[in-house]
Amino acid sequence: MTRPVATIVPPYLLAQLANADDALAELARQTLVADQRRRTTRTLLGPVAAPERTRPATLVREIHDARHTEELPGALVRAEGAATTGDAAVDEAYDGFGSTWTLYREVYGRNSIDDAGMALVGTVHYGEDYQNAFWNGEQMVFGDGDGVVFGRFTASLDVIGHELTHGVTEHTAGLVYSGQSGALNESVSDVFGILVKQHALGQDAAASDWLIGADLLMPGVKGVALRNMLHPGTAYDDPRLGKDPQPADMSGYVKTRSDNGGVHYNSGIPNRAFALAATTIGGKAWDGVGRVWYDVLTGSGITAECDFATFAQLTITAARSRFGADSAEAAAVRDAWTTVGVTDGTGPGPDAPTPVGKNSDLLLRRTGGFAGLTSERRTTLAELPKPDRRAWQGLLAEDTLPRLAAGSRPRPDAFTYCVTCHDADVDVEVAEPDLPSHVRALFERTLRG
Repeated sequence: MTRPVATIVPPYLLAQLANADDALAELARQTLVADQRRRTTRTLLGPVAAPERTRPATLVREIHDARHTEELPGALVRAEGAATTGDAAVDEAYDGFGSTWTLYREVYGRNSIDDAGMALVGTVHYGEDYQNAFWNGEQMVFGDGDGVVFGRFTASLDVIGHELTHGVTEHTAGLVYSGQSGALNESVSDVFGILVKQHALGQDAAASDWLIGADLLMPGVKGVALRNMLHPGTAYDDPRLGKDPQPADMSGYVKTRSDNGGVHYNSGIPNRAFALAATTIGGKAWDGVGRVWYDVLTGSGITAECDFATFAQLTITAARSRFGADSAEAAAVRDAWTTVGVTDGTGPGPDAPTPVGKNSDLLLRRTGGFAGLTSERRTTLAELPKPDRRAWQGLLAEDTLPRLAAGSRPRPDAFTYCVTCHDADVDVEVAEPDLPSHVRALFERTLRG
């Protein structure tokens, strides 16, 4: 399965520009060709492998200059701690990396993109009038734009946050970049991209413009941004760009083979759900519904091929777990998904069973293997590290373990895991080969203590 390099400007928008009868058409065609060339170079079958070692939680930035070539990473022009250069693109990228790192570290306790201290590397002045920006799995790359429709791509803080979040998704849920999981991949990047901007500006949900790429469009373009999260389909209506095609709810869901199954089209639906929940709850979105989305993205309940309905239920469950089953926050999340047509309002409500609490008892036992050895740990979820506690709460609250157990069968000389949690009414056995890699890793960490 091919993994496209994630770009901020959708291919359908560039294709619209390429069909024009002016000088910009050739630039758009060149950008499309360059983007397509990169789309076939890498694969994604789930989350990327965890780093072999963890570095200290220290911000490390490297900004390079491609000098209008396509050679990466280019010449290093500003390293961590160095003074401003006077080159707007260099300094904007440097500052944007800092703002993104700060949100993830200070709010969510994450140690950079990979949660292991990854250096943030970027390249500016990429190509000749390149009309895009992208994350290639190792670094960010920024074009300067054409100066007519698009300005330099470093000027938009939410774009920087968006692209770096693709890296976070690679190291967590690994959402496959196709269809609904791909649209969720794009939406998650928009969500945390806007949160980076809100956090840096100290904005609450009511003050935010909820626009992605508001600083990209040049004067004269009839539009305000690439996407409007709160009002999908209204970001632009321009003779060159056409009209923003994003649907605001499932009644307008776009079925297409292009754009990797409509990942940029349909991301507007979960985008709106997040924005509706955030504005309904009010206050600092990064500290409210943003924590719910982060819990789901980094939890064990999500799979690489997650669809909208599954993601919606995961966020509803996570909101109930974090804020309480009958909380206004949980109701806002549930109602937002109903408004955009993903759920019908009959999902978990205030009368549903209480989510698994942190004081719940857990028994995890591993038996079998060639030597027939047994390892066992009895604990409470409260005794586990916070990320693992949340992962267990999500895993026990959903039907993941019973489903895995129902389809599992013993294997010669393979380990079998037994999980018992009375509060969650879970008592299952699953053969190790039938466990997803992230669940197996959680079990192993828990047994090690």
